[in-house]
Amino acid sequence: MLKQELNNPQRIFGLDLMRAVAILMVLSSHCLWIYPESNSFIAQLLKLFGFLGVEIFFVLSGFLIGRILLQSYLKDDFSFSQVRDFLKRRWFRTFPNYFLILLVNILIASVIGYKIESLWKYFFFVQNFSGAMPAFFPESWSLSVEEWAYVVLPLLLLLITPFVASKNKSKFFIILLVVLLVVFLLAKIFCYQNTVHANLNDWNLSLKAVVIYRLDAIFYGVVASWIYCCHNNFWQKGKSFFLIAGIFCFLFIFFGFGKIPFTEEGLNRFLYIVYLPVVSISIAFFLPFLSGWKSEKSKLKNPIVFISLISYSVYLLHYSVILQLMKYFTDIENYPMLQKHIFTIVYLLLTIFFSYGLYIWYEKPMMDLREKSKK
Repeated sequence: MLKQELNNPQRIFGLDLMRAVAILMVLSSHCLWIYPESNSFIAQLLKLFGFLGVEIFFVLSGFLIGRILLQSYLKDDFSFSQVRDFLKRRWFRTFPNYFLILLVNILIASVIGYKIESLWKYFFFVQNFSGAMPAFFPESWSLSVEEWAYVVLPLLLLLITPFVASKNKSKFFIILLVVLLVVFLLAKIFCYQNTVHANLNDWNLSLKAVVIYRLDAIFYGVVASWIYCCHNNFWQKGKSFFLIAGIFCFLFIFFGFGKIPFTEEGLNRFLYIVYLPVVSISIAFFLPFLSGWKSEKSKLKNPIVFISLISYSVYLLHYSVILQLMKYFTDIENYPMLQKHIFTIVYLLLTIFFSYGLYIWYEKPMMDLREKSKK
């Protein structure tokens, strides 16, 4: 089964690379939980990795679903049945793993005596809909953003369809997206004006991880999919330029941002209003080059595609389940540094092992069931 997926000719290596890099960034950032708090360069870099890894997932997800949605929307028979089929396929992909690991987290919480706040919200992806989510199952914040984006965009397309002539559908698709991006920019301005600014943790809880301010992270990827589908010649010709632009933007995010002499108020304004859209656009700049990297013949191909395949399982298992249980049953606070390193290696190996098992025995069969249901 795995060999067949690794050699699937329909896979695009560049997008597998993007997905693999994203999950490795998230995974490496959570290794910091094993070590004492530090302000070292490496620690700060790994924290940034965790943030950027999730943002890469958002833009990539938008790019992939955008192509599917646009192709469906441009057909003359676009209707609720197409929206229903789209959601059904997405939910076959995301729901089984999510609800299984949610139940595992509930079981773990009951065993260790942790009281879960507002548990019902996790079953409807509203735990972080309009405000900070509880501490339970923290990875789930990004899944709420994705699930709401999957619902909002196709339903809005369905609503405008009766008022749009077939020849104008492509134009109205991008107009709707631009309107949505403006709406979410205004939402960020509203959040900035109505939030007490104290530190990055407040920014994270009040804006970065809140659904009503973050759907645009997905929609920037959808905009990229529209350019890919409707202006492919521009997409292909500009891929080198956009790659260089993306690299420079990332260098700014990593090393230049901290050098700007912001006032405290200016920094808060930049973080709340500008920073997240800039990050999403920077990630989207890599898509023309990476989406054109169809295959790879080097020895790096199989490990990268393997990590890409199990990335969703890794994301759900690595932190709340595996690392939390390891730390609960092992007192590592007084471990010397060498033992912490060994603990980290064991943690990473266990994460890959259990994620592979979850993918092979549960996630992949569920996706196969999705394909059977389509026939």
